[in-house]
Amino acid sequence: MSPQSGIPKHKLSRAVTLAGTGAKISGNYAKYYAKKVVGGVDDREGLSEANAKDTYNAFSSLKGGPLKVAQMLSIDKNFLPKAYREQFAKSYYSTPPLSYPLVLRTFKRTFGKSPQELFDTFTQDAVAAASIGQVHKASLNGKDYAVKIQYPGVAQSLKSDLGFLRPVAKHMLNMSPQALDRYMKEAEARLLEECDYSLELRRSMQLSQATEHLPDVQFPNYYPELSSSHIISMDWVEGLPLDAWIDSNPSQEERNRIGQALWDFLHFQVHELREFHADPHPGNFLVQDGTLFVLDFGCVKQISPEFHQAYFALLLPGLLDDELRLERCLQKLEILIDSDSPEETRVILKAVRYSLELLGRPYRSEHFDFSDPEYLAAIYQMGEDNRSDPELSNIDSSRGSADALYVNRAFFGLYNLLGRIGAKIQAEVPESVMPPS
Repeated sequence: MSPQSGIPKHKLSRAVTLAGTGAKISGNYAKYYAKKVVGGVDDREGLSEANAKDTYNAFSSLKGGPLKVAQMLSIDKNFLPKAYREQFAKSYYSTPPLSYPLVLRTFKRTFGKSPQELFDTFTQDAVAAASIGQVHKASLNGKDYAVKIQYPGVAQSLKSDLGFLRPVAKHMLNMSPQALDRYMKEAEARLLEECDYSLELRRSMQLSQATEHLPDVQFPNYYPELSSSHIISMDWVEGLPLDAWIDSNPSQEERNRIGQALWDFLHFQVHELREFHADPHPGNFLVQDGTLFVLDFGCVKQISPEFHQAYFALLLPGLLDDELRLERCLQKLEILIDSDSPEETRVILKAVRYSLELLGRPYRSEHFDFSDPEYLAAIYQMGEDNRSDPELSNIDSSRGSADALYVNRAFFGLYNLLGRIGAKIQAEVPESVMPPS
């Protein structure tokens, strides 16, 4: 893939790129309606594919906030139509890297030295490129390093990017303006943190140390002396990216082992640390000799004990059969609000009951088989059904705690990865949310 020689930095040039995307989408709609009126062809699938491709190409050229939003949305298959999910999944691996002169400029500005002056060897071509930065392989004194370099101008353009993204996001997500505001504010907060590599370095060291006792989970070491607010140096880990490992046809025993490691990793951080890796896409994990390596702590979400108790109380046994208790839980999470009519309450409870029954199944059996394609298909279909449900579409969607956005994202990402792995895992309701006996 050819490297980019630069990224549009100025607010106007980035706005023009996104506005151009909007114009292309409008053109795609015009072609769609022309086909429908003149030829009687209702090619909604073709429309969605064209819009998704044009949107991803623009996001990919801009990097930063737009591309990170694409990556985030591709994880939750309940959020996006299929065509967008397939295009946005490219953000894990298929992003055009920046050319070497821009990398050199970042090193000079940060360390006052070139990469070759800091390391014995340094690859001029990136070995991986994602939304916020790209990775190069380096060596020093016989030791190999992965060096992650942030794209120039990403942090400075983030807020304006998200503002320009609103019309595109509204079209993709079909959200009310109020609901979209909540989503974009929470996304902005996390993305601003991801642009602070000094913060990421501290969190990477702290969270990996706090989680290193878990079986079959490992982390690279990090090197503050070779890192900065725009560069992070860590151990180079040999292994297969999670997607490639899945494609290598591992045994069921290996699948179960890696799946259990992934499950235990997220659950320990969520339920014990209340601070967790909130970016569970396959590009953030490697598999080496039956061990899961976690490579990236750029996106971390902290939750309060109060939110944790209210949210995960939804897993408690018997809750679905106790309407009063279920309503109280949903009121604490602002999913049910005082102004809801009896009919709105009925519609919401119906949707929530089905969602909780479906998503809570792994916790209600001693062993759960994520390799069952019907289970993941039911989760994806639930999203499609909710988007097209006329009763739900009439209810204001600007409800629910903003903290739930990244918790939902983490667990949808986890379920998706376990389904792709085809793992059978052991699960139970965490003790931290069980009422005292």
